[in-house]
Amino acid sequence: MQLSKTYETKKTESTLYQEWMEKGYFKCEPDFSKKPFTIVMPPPNITGQLHMGHALDNMMQDAIIRFKRMQGYAALWLPGTDHASIATEVKIVDQLRQEGIIKESLGRDEFLKRAWAWKEKFGGRIVEQLKKLGSSCDWSRERFTMDEGLSRAVRTAFVRLYEKGLIYRGNRIINWCPSCKTALSDAEVEYEEQDSYLWYIRYPAPNNGEGVIVATTRPETMLGDTAVAVNPNDKRFSSLIGKSVILPIMEREIPVVADDYVDMEFGTGAVKITPAHDPNDFEVAARHNLPIIRILTDDGYVNDEGGKYAGIYKDDARKQIVEELKGKGLLVDIKPLKHNVGQCYRCHETVEPIISRQWFLSMKELAKPAIAAVEKGDISFIPERFNKIYFNWMNNIRDWCISRQLWWGHRIPAYYCEDCKETIVSLDEVTKCTKCGSKNIKQDEDVLDTWFSSGLWPFSTLGWPDDTLDLKFFYPTNVLVTGYDIIFFWVARMIMFGLECMGEIPFDKVCVHGIIRDSQGRKMSKSLNNGIDPLEIIDKYGADALRFSLAIGVSQGNDMRFYYEKVEAARNFGNKIWNASRFVLMNTNGEMFDEEGIELADADKWILSRLNSVITEVTDHMESFELGLAAQKIYDFLWSEFCDWYIELSKPRLLGDEPTSKKTACYTLTKVLLNTLKLLHPFMPFLTEQIFMAFKTGEKSIMISDWPKVKGYGDIGAAADRMEQLIKLIRSIRNARAELNVPPAKKTRVFVFSKGGKFSEEFGLYLNRLAFASDVEYIDKPLNSKDMLSITEELAQVFIPLGELVDIEKEIARMTEEREHIKDEIKRAKSKLENPGFVNKAPKNVVDAEKEKLSSYIELEQQLSQRLKDAKKL
Repeated sequence: MQLSKTYETKKTESTLYQEWMEKGYFKCEPDFSKKPFTIVMPPPNITGQLHMGHALDNMMQDAIIRFKRMQGYAALWLPGTDHASIATEVKIVDQLRQEGIIKESLGRDEFLKRAWAWKEKFGGRIVEQLKKLGSSCDWSRERFTMDEGLSRAVRTAFVRLYEKGLIYRGNRIINWCPSCKTALSDAEVEYEEQDSYLWYIRYPAPNNGEGVIVATTRPETMLGDTAVAVNPNDKRFSSLIGKSVILPIMEREIPVVADDYVDMEFGTGAVKITPAHDPNDFEVAARHNLPIIRILTDDGYVNDEGGKYAGIYKDDARKQIVEELKGKGLLVDIKPLKHNVGQCYRCHETVEPIISRQWFLSMKELAKPAIAAVEKGDISFIPERFNKIYFNWMNNIRDWCISRQLWWGHRIPAYYCEDCKETIVSLDEVTKCTKCGSKNIKQDEDVLDTWFSSGLWPFSTLGWPDDTLDLKFFYPTNVLVTGYDIIFFWVARMIMFGLECMGEIPFDKVCVHGIIRDSQGRKMSKSLNNGIDPLEIIDKYGADALRFSLAIGVSQGNDMRFYYEKVEAARNFGNKIWNASRFVLMNTNGEMFDEEGIELADADKWILSRLNSVITEVTDHMESFELGLAAQKIYDFLWSEFCDWYIELSKPRLLGDEPTSKKTACYTLTKVLLNTLKLLHPFMPFLTEQIFMAFKTGEKSIMISDWPKVKGYGDIGAAADRMEQLIKLIRSIRNARAELNVPPAKKTRVFVFSKGGKFSEEFGLYLNRLAFASDVEYIDKPLNSKDMLSITEELAQVFIPLGELVDIEKEIARMTEEREHIKDEIKRAKSKLENPGFVNKAPKNVVDAEKEKLSSYIELEQQLSQRLKDAKKL
């Protein structure tokens, strides 16, 4: 089979992928004759559109699973999607709004019908996009976090944790999004520094006494104050402790309490206590038995507890309260303040801490074994520095608010008897009260946090809570590939749930990558309009080019910048391999050559030695998940050593009449190319498959062929070293010609004085082709002519007649003119840098750039002067 003149990605990628799917190459079943290797895909949201983060994350997983598959593992990459409670519900609500329908008027059952219809229509979109990337998942195992099996797993986990006393329902301060109208976990709150103020408000003592001044960043919440707190060690307020002050506006008497929580250095040293709207104040209230008054509704308006401000939106209430305090002379001061404000990770609305009755999961007991697993090294983060982030989160973990005020999601399996008020948590639907027998039963309206179900992902997708063959064979999984931004959301929770539900860690490696930024280093976002659509890149350049550009730029744990130039370079790399492969096919007809009658020349020994080194290095990098280093090694070897050097070194023998030499060259070309294609396959699956199948290998596909192994070729080290020396010599000849501006087409005689007889006749052939020699003559002693260009390397000393290279007088004139130009540039740059107006007013990067220019000009002028000096001696 011959390859077309050019590689056309659009024609081949979809066809090849469909063939792989039809032939079942991605499928993996338990096979106890093999060692398992399992990756679970971080499930993308069904609301999702493939973005560059998905492309990077899935390229890495696919590269690893293809590598392990070729190594002979029972390699399973298990895919699936996440129902994404908040994001999906927002989509459905928006869709209803466009139709003039309010969610509540539709009713829960009809809303869920809409949601499932939306999921069926759009939920699989990102899966099809992942296929375009070349993802070799076992799609026959695709799971959805709300499919029947996973829903049963969620209910089972909830019931078991509840029965252990780890899940409870209570009134606690939670993070509340007034826009999404649901509770959020701590991990779902993003903090942003904002400009605000610190308001100083006087709370007078009864009978118009002096009272106390408090400082607050949220004056509107004072409507729900139930105390003022001071530090017991603060002598300024010792006389006030145990007494009362009057809460302005509400005109109610509240106590002054002493608590170590108060920072004496902040504000005035006295703080207002609003237990229903601040987690720390809530703890103070518990210690001092203070009443708790909630003054905000779920959608951010002041409720009836706010007196005359009832019905006013919180931001407007703040402004009006500040004005009223001014009018009453109680606003003592206002100072600017920068502080972090919590925002909803989905809609970016300011989050309100609110007292609410919710379901919580007690985390400290779950966290202990999960912390120990990483401390002992049972689970390792790659790179290791992410251990610190994990430990910091886990050691300071709070109970997790797991209930969400939504309809789309796993409904909490808790049932309430409307008659005796009994709470029943059950795996199965409850229709009759277990305490009083009443059938007046109502299920909890809330759903579980999405991360609860995805926390079970590594084992629920394999059949838990049933004791399945898949669980026995594929669990624990091996490596989790993920971005550092969801270590708290997902990674930590999977570790805790895995140890709790399975008694085993869910994976032993967490391979952490950074995020992809734009070429300026900015995070990609809709507001900046700097997002890159991977599908557009695939359409223009092909999936392989996108994948390889990502692979060669990835560094463990670090962010990377996206440049279109990288994709173009990757495409050019693919074209170079394609053309090199066409050359090999043209000369070998795709045949496989056995080793009988093979007589390896130094060039063959060199490239086979280099192949062994590359196989070792790439395999080691793949095993340690250093994908960027592995890709770079393959790139350097294929582009430079194989294409630029060995193919050129092979041409004299391929064009020659000596059959053994020709067969050996064909054997080596095929051996090296096919093995290197296998190394490249995890990164560029489509290109490598099409080339590989053009050869008569007898293999069904490159993706199920064996991963390359180092092969012994006898003592080839000395020959390889000689070739390295020859390549170094040829490079020196090329560089010398380039400095003299000699075009490649201009050939000259080359005289070779070999040190110790290392220079073989074979090497002379290579000089003819690669060093532009018209004739190679061997001499028994160095030439001592001033008309010769002399080049000395370890292998040999080479002499080239200068008269055959250049017209010396013309070259002297050209270099003289060039040097004068450089001198002018040096003068200009110095003048600029000696100008205080420029140095003091221009941006630092502009001044630094000018200094770099001057330095390079001076260096270039020195080089030209030396070359002129040498040329004038001739």
